[in-house]
Amino acid sequence: MTPLPPIRRSLIVSWDQTAAFRRFTQDFGSWWPWRTHSVGGPHVARLVFECRTGGLIFEEHADGRRFQWGRVLEWEPPRRLKFSWHPAREPSTAQEVEVRFLPEGSGTRVELVSDHWENWGRNAQRARKGYDMGWAYVLNVWAGRRTLGMAVLDGLALALRGVEWLRGGPRASIARAGGEIGPAQREGARGATT
Repeated sequence: MTPLPPIRRSLIVSWDQTAAFRRFTQDFGSWWPWRTHSVGGPHVARLVFECRTGGLIFEEHADGRRFQWGRVLEWEPPRRLKFSWHPAREPSTAQEVEVRFLPEGSGTRVELVSDHWENWGRNAQRARKGYDMGWAYVLNVWAGRRTLGMAVLDGLALALRGVEWLRGGPRASIARAGGEIGPAQREGARGATT
């Protein structure tokens, strides 16, 4: 497959570089829009971003099951991180996401690049289109901003949840999801940061 261009998103926040980096990583579970952007939706008990190279990014459900979203590939606080990204999919289909935190005035410019879409396979182009909107949405949530476009995407997410119910509801979506973390991987996730 011909490589697809990376997704590039950026925004400026009023937080300093260290605070912006910490909010994105250490506080991941407090800001991520898990109700609409997760494997388990209402079954999610917590989100975890292990703040170290090799750390896992995953969601844990109320029943204890965990689904890996990615792994931290490079960890350079407070200026940069890179992670693989494959929620509900096998790691071989992952994209790489690099996030840079650059001082700008009294705030921070955050630049996100999501690349390696060809790993997705035959639906890569369609997935890339969805993620192009999705990363803009997620960064605005992270920054504490609401836009008209986000309201439209919230409506679309609600409609997709309706389709999910027609396909068997959240439990059926969970059953179809890839990336469940088995017992051996759970040992590596002990002591994780939420």
